[in-house]
Amino acid sequence: MMAETSNLGTLYVVATPIGNLEEISPRAINVLQNVDLIACEDTRHTKKLLNHLGISQPLTSYYREKEQQKAKILLQKLQDGKKIAIVSDAGTPGISDPGAILVNMAREAGIPIVPISGPSALTTALSIAGLRDSQFFFAGFPPAKKKARRTFFKQLAPLSWPIVFYESPHRIEQSLLDCLQCLGDRQGILFRELTKIHEECRQGSLSALYTSCAGKNRGEFVVLVKPAPDSTTDKPEDLDELILWYRSRPDMTLKDAVHRIAADLNLPRTRIYQRALILWKK
Repeated sequence: MMAETSNLGTLYVVATPIGNLEEISPRAINVLQNVDLIACEDTRHTKKLLNHLGISQPLTSYYREKEQQKAKILLQKLQDGKKIAIVSDAGTPGISDPGAILVNMAREAGIPIVPISGPSALTTALSIAGLRDSQFFFAGFPPAKKKARRTFFKQLAPLSWPIVFYESPHRIEQSLLDCLQCLGDRQGILFRELTKIHEECRQGSLSALYTSCAGKNRGEFVVLVKPAPDSTTDKPEDLDELILWYRSRPDMTLKDAVHRIAADLNLPRTRIYQRALILWKK
């Protein structure tokens, strides 16, 4: 912490409930009651939480589209000695929500940064996923546009860990379809409305989860996709043998095989592609 003689303010990164308002910590409440300003994604959303808590501190918007611009304004206030809390609409700021730009600016300026830990949709989902290993890959939100989203999932295909991502209700159906087509019909878990009244956890194949989301969906989603069965079997370590091994996999394309081999052997994709062009058609 900075010395008491410092004129600099403090930035508090405060986790707020992802659904159930009772999950906010006493420490978070204390901070929100005593800061000079609360920066939030949607002032209307955060105002509901503050009203519930009986807190009337001033709010300012801090959302993705204006994050760079607002971060500069908030940094100046911190340098003038103000105590500022940053919150997201739900969960922990900076985890697929705005926050990182201001945190980096504050750190470079020598501003004290204090994390106020609490709810996160990611850790909440993982706590009931039943994973035996502690390793996983968090992918955040997939891209909104179809072409970019399919590229996104294809790049994740070679990973041998469970993949976790967030999705909104109006894109969950299309994302699950793209995930199914790019990763194959793996097993997965779909979490919806975590900690809320209509909390739901569905487990099954990606095709079954996709079917269950047909039509109108409500609530925020966390999706966990388990590794492909092939990722747990022994693979050849020789480049030529591995190319032929992937070629024998059902529905495996040359392009997808190159991505996976690059991850398996930590080799440049260009080298793999040149060799695969020769062997793939034999």
